[in-house]
Amino acid sequence: MTFKIAMIIGSSRNESINQLLGLALTKLAPSSLTFENIAIADLPMYHGDLEGERPAAINRFTAEVAACQGLLMITPEYNRSIPAVLKNAIDWGSKPQPNNVWKDKPTCITGTSPGATGTAVAQQHLRQILGIVGATVMGGESYITFKPDLIDAQGNVTNESTHEFLSNYMKRFATLVEKLSA
Repeated sequence: MTFKIAMIIGSSRNESINQLLGLALTKLAPSSLTFENIAIADLPMYHGDLEGERPAAINRFTAEVAACQGLLMITPEYNRSIPAVLKNAIDWGSKPQPNNVWKDKPTCITGTSPGATGTAVAQQHLRQILGIVGATVMGGESYITFKPDLIDAQGNVTNESTHEFLSNYMKRFATLVEKLSA
């Protein structure tokens, strides 16, 4: 059986290292997972007054997430937290409460940054937020220190130990998705 995974990347930069990590993860994941990279940069800032007549970008976003069986959240760290664009997407997806697209979705979190601890603090914050909105977040940590040659332009992880770590992380995620979808 194949499971469709929403890949949501908290960086909208054109040359984002987290976009590159996302590409690498899709290549390392078991074949039971397929990925849809869901755009969030075009979402307007959450505002309750827009709930009655939601903008088309919001309807597109929530429909795409709802159609997936799991979530791969990849985030950089901005000032010891997640980027505003990612928090905004989470807010839109959580409302209205009966249509919360995050509820009970198996979720794995990762990210990369040039710093030694990668995105550790941002991931802790993201884990807390996703728990509040009802996502089922996989345990463990996956924060990656990015070096210029870590991932090539085709999305191949060049460091053997990082390749093995990320491959095992994605296998664990595939197992979680399979168990929760049974």
